[in-house]
Amino acid sequence: MFENVEIPYGAYWSTPFVKWQGALGHLNAIEFAAHVAKAELTKRRLDPAAFDGGVLGITTPQYKGFWGVPWFMGLIGAPAVTGPTIAQACATSARCLQAGAQDVATGQAACTLVVAADKTSHTPHIYYPNPEGFGGVGQHENWLIDNMNRDPYAEVSMIETAENCATKWQVTTAQQHDVALRRYQQYGDAIANGAAFQKRYMTLPFAVPDGRYRKTAATLQGDDGVFPTSTEGLAKLKPVREGGTVTFGGQTHPADGNCGLVMTTPDKARELATDRDIRVRVLGFGSARVDKAYMPAATVPAAKAALAQAGKTIAQVDAVKTHNPFAVNDVVFARETGFPLNEMNNYGCSLVWGHPNAPTGMRATIELIEELALRGGGVGLFTGCAAGDSGMAVVIEVGER
Repeated sequence: MFENVEIPYGAYWSTPFVKWQGALGHLNAIEFAAHVAKAELTKRRLDPAAFDGGVLGITTPQYKGFWGVPWFMGLIGAPAVTGPTIAQACATSARCLQAGAQDVATGQAACTLVVAADKTSHTPHIYYPNPEGFGGVGQHENWLIDNMNRDPYAEVSMIETAENCATKWQVTTAQQHDVALRRYQQYGDAIANGAAFQKRYMTLPFAVPDGRYRKTAATLQGDDGVFPTSTEGLAKLKPVREGGTVTFGGQTHPADGNCGLVMTTPDKARELATDRDIRVRVLGFGSARVDKAYMPAATVPAAKAALAQAGKTIAQVDAVKTHNPFAVNDVVFARETGFPLNEMNNYGCSLVWGHPNAPTGMRATIELIEELALRGGGVGLFTGCAAGDSGMAVVIEVGER
């Protein structure tokens, strides 16, 4: 289905991810993503006029976000381009990549810019009018916190879904901490040698603009909010819920940031790539939903669906990246698929660098491309869980052109 869809090698980027209420919290996520995209396109000598399609993923309402893709594309200098604005909680990036790939595969666009942007800082408090409510009073919610704490269908918090999986697969706190420690070690490889791996796709140091985009408000040397960890430090943590197994050391943290990626035809990909000898193919996508209140397990059937569409098996996969809001996710995935637990998520993952919702999966996919390029090529799988006990996955292949 996606034989004619490629990602130009190097035509992608990510900001550092910053823990919520941090250095990016004062910026409108869409305006900030456009500011970053303009700079990254210029750096890669990519003309916004090359785009005839756009996809924007964003899960948290922003001021003037009603205008979605047309506003974003206008801000970067492509005012004739439109496209969908997509929100699918933690699966937003994968769904955006699928939408971009489908546009290219069906001829709806020849060159599409896919961007995911979000911030968990200062999320809105929303009031929903209800004239039929008692006394005419409506409903209200804190967009992020209230929805993290209760699924309106399963009637549980997200951490409870992790506890349910920990019980079903008999995953102890110590086992979760072993995974967390391994993931921090892998992230250490990404920031070694002056963050050489991250600099393959990320501009560092990173200048944070002020709210008017006139001055530099702060300078980041990398992700902000990642703290050193150790076996001894993790052992001191107690489960968040009484009688549970998941500690703060075994789960991710909310964050802010954005990513961008180009999807196009093979000929155009070769033209736009920073290394024309490297070919990045899109092979397949998959989505799934599992039993109520077992969200972390959704990574498994989503991955199997994507691999089936790609015509691959897990044995043919060289590298795996997961969106793992809980360490439990990776244990379940490894046990159900046989992929080695300690070998997935090289160079980092959302368990460590945080979770801004929409951009999380795109950064993981970008890192997957770079890991495969360093290996000399291979098949890569990204899979992640999302709200509503659902999941999405992407299969790519990196090789010589």
